[in-house]
Amino acid sequence: MNDITSLPVAVGHMIGLGALGSCIGIGLMAGRYLEAAARQPEMVDTLQPKVFLLAGLLDGAFIISVALGIWFALANPFASA
Repeated sequence: MNDITSLPVAVGHMIGLGALGSCIGIGLMAGRYLEAAARQPEMVDTLQPKVFLLAGLLDGAFIISVALGIWFALANPFASA
């Protein structure tokens, strides 16, 4: 199985699905945060750092996916296999 013609499709899926998952996760988290802040405004100071930490982790997963996709597209580690 030396055929690497589907590598651009795989890279596109890695980047696209990573972006989709990250956007959905941040959207759900931000919506729940706004609901919680509207119900209990005194909890905003407690919840806000946690929201930003989770947003950073979600973005970090997407950035790792993009980096791996670009590495596969440019360096092509499977070409000699």
